[in-house]
Amino acid sequence: MKQFFKFVLATIVGVIISGIIIGVVGAVLVIGLIASAGSDKTVDVSPNSILYMSLKNQITERTPNNPLAGLDFLGLNEDKSIGLNDILADIKKAKTDDNIKGIYLDESYMTAGQATTEEIRNALIDFKKSGKFIVAYAEVYTQGFYYLASVADKVYINPKGIFEFHGFSSQTTFLKGALDKLGIEAQIIKVGTFKSAVEPLFLTKMSDANKLQVTSYLGSLYNHFLTGISKSRGLNRDSLFSYADNMRIQFPEDAYKLKLVDGLKYKDEILNDLKRRTGTDLKDDLKSVDLRDYAKSKSDDSDDKEDDSSSKNRIAIVYASGDITGGDGDDNSIGSETISKALRKARLDDKVKAVVLRVNSPGGSSLASDVIWREVKLIHEKKPIIVSMGDYAASGGYYISCAADSIIAQPNTITGSIGIFAVLPNMQKLFNDKLGVTFDGVKTGKYADLGDISRPLSPEEHLILQNSVNRGYDEFTKAVADGRGKTQAYINSIGQGRVWTGEQALKIGLVDRLGNINDAITSAAKKAKIKTYNIVSYPEQKSFFNKVGSGLSAEVQTRMVKNELGENYRVYQQIKGITQMMRTPQARLPYDLVIK
Repeated sequence: MKQFFKFVLATIVGVIISGIIIGVVGAVLVIGLIASAGSDKTVDVSPNSILYMSLKNQITERTPNNPLAGLDFLGLNEDKSIGLNDILADIKKAKTDDNIKGIYLDESYMTAGQATTEEIRNALIDFKKSGKFIVAYAEVYTQGFYYLASVADKVYINPKGIFEFHGFSSQTTFLKGALDKLGIEAQIIKVGTFKSAVEPLFLTKMSDANKLQVTSYLGSLYNHFLTGISKSRGLNRDSLFSYADNMRIQFPEDAYKLKLVDGLKYKDEILNDLKRRTGTDLKDDLKSVDLRDYAKSKSDDSDDKEDDSSSKNRIAIVYASGDITGGDGDDNSIGSETISKALRKARLDDKVKAVVLRVNSPGGSSLASDVIWREVKLIHEKKPIIVSMGDYAASGGYYISCAADSIIAQPNTITGSIGIFAVLPNMQKLFNDKLGVTFDGVKTGKYADLGDISRPLSPEEHLILQNSVNRGYDEFTKAVADGRGKTQAYINSIGQGRVWTGEQALKIGLVDRLGNINDAITSAAKKAKIKTYNIVSYPEQKSFFNKVGSGLSAEVQTRMVKNELGENYRVYQQIKGITQMMRTPQARLPYDLVIK
């Protein structure tokens, strides 16, 4: 009995302590919200300042609406991501800001996609037209960051740093062996010789067709990478290829001797150099402003401001970023309901004279893609709509793009992948042999239990599903043919699930030109025959308060898993993605497409 009361007392104490903790947590949230109320106040930029650009955090299409991003609480401090929209706007603003004397690029591990990097790189090239300086410094230069930094006036590396320059590689994780051990058979129904998204489920290595396409687009991306560095550094492209192919750069001094960097310096030397460039006494602190803060600084350029009420002429930018799913989606996915609603709103608003659809997606549900495609087609019939492609606009991402007036992509955008597939698991061996579980039942028709994962598909059932996928592919290629003014036979010849870079897609007619999102906006204005306009963005971003109920806990959980798994998070995503692919026919890229 004494022991019983001890446990009861411990339980009561635990409840009390838990209540205190919950109260403290709530107080922290309230304090954070109150503090964040003043976070949107204007930031003053001191004369002779530099714009400090550190791009180590995730770069999204739009800066998340998270007032608690800076708080060290529940992992929210990890969410310091910044939107490409703010980065490009900041660089453009700094170009004409008399208080900004130059830009300091300070980053080692930039994780941005290649097309996103291209957008920022081009913005920096444009910034240099002002005559202001750009200085880049890193302790570790990844190939992605060096491609960006190579446009700087001066590129420096730590004397003991690391300089990666060894070429591109792409590797796929195959799961067939693991599925076999578990007694799970992936039953594949697909159209497209090159549709490789399902290969990890039933093969142990890349098919010849997949290896052919990966070799092709990887070569295109690498050629663009080398050409860009060649132009910015004034080096021979073939020499750069040789340096990487023969691993000529193993230490910082190698990069210096081969003129890929301008010097080996420690951080204090870089800071002193920046002080001299800005006329700052070496004893004083360097005046600088971070990208996030600079977005809140005063600007005299009213054209860059979004205004959804004052102008009669508007261009709507509809952001479609992430996997394509049915329903509402979230900040990291394209929900067919949410994006369709945003497109419909832009179509019905008479003040919106043109639409730019910003697509950054590897695809997803073919049904959800078709729902969005329909709204794009309706806009095309009423007013101009231009697609701007980001890192990816492939498979379902291309489907939702093809009905636009024109498509603009970056040379290193991943696009195409016109194809459809479906996956249905047969878990009979897992249930019967591994777990000792069996099933029995009755049905009113031959196909009443079609899709039952406890048994394999019959030949007739497989044919039914194949016919459904075939029809989806026919509708996909017809939509592309109609949108691009090509024959369906031609689209089929360049389709078959094959992946292309933006540069390759231009040559075969899948895109109209190479450029960035600003080019798309300019094109939309020209087609709408308007010279002055305001920009409005859709869909409306959810506020922190909207996320508290459901989405916030999911975000915190995701960040915790990312922190725990590190680079292995990609494998976790791949395994998790299998369940998503088994729900509906998919129009999507290989979900583990990684280029190093």
